[in-house]
Amino acid sequence: MHVRSSAGAVWGLLALAGVLLTGCQSPSAGVAEDGRPGGSASGTTTGGSPPVTRPSGYGAVFLAVDECSSFGTTSFTEVPCAGERAAARVVARHDGTVRDGPRCPATTDFVLHISEQRPSSDEDGDGAVPQGYACMRNLQPPHPGDPGGGGGPRTIVGDCVYSSGDGQVREAACDGKGRQEPEYKVTEAVVRRADCPVSTALYVRLGGERPVGCARPL
Repeated sequence: MHVRSSAGAVWGLLALAGVLLTGCQSPSAGVAEDGRPGGSASGTTTGGSPPVTRPSGYGAVFLAVDECSSFGTTSFTEVPCAGERAAARVVARHDGTVRDGPRCPATTDFVLHISEQRPSSDEDGDGAVPQGYACMRNLQPPHPGDPGGGGGPRTIVGDCVYSSGDGQVREAACDGKGRQEPEYKVTEAVVRRADCPVSTALYVRLGGERPVGCARPL
């Protein structure tokens, strides 16, 4: 069987409460293996909830690189990295949309999408919060973005996948402790399918300079 994959990621959503920024919504939208929106997704999906007011004063830009967010099943908010509520750190931050912007680092655990807002008061006082996205890495394990971790916005060498039907695959934890049993493991990333070893049973779309993942059955 030869199918292509779309990996999944997690998205967050900022909401406005009065003149303060609120926490991002937790991951819910599927994205492709390079962190761009796609039809197939991997990882856990959670629903929305009422916004939580974000304390101000942690930086000139909401969730800038090396700043931290809290983590919950329904919402995120920016918090001091040394605080007990800190759970994930920003490893990359870009303006614009995930579809058109740079890819997140390979071992990103999840992505928070920041929608454009124009409040009367914001981080830098210019009256606008530009659309952007933050690539997040959990401060403590588990790290679904690691090779074999079973999630994250990108599929990389060392990840395992299973067939989800309709020519798509989704990530599964290689240790078999996830909800789905892994069926294939990505062993190499190459430029063309012809560069994969003869033992390859599945071609997985990775994106980037080496867009083809060579996967063997488990």
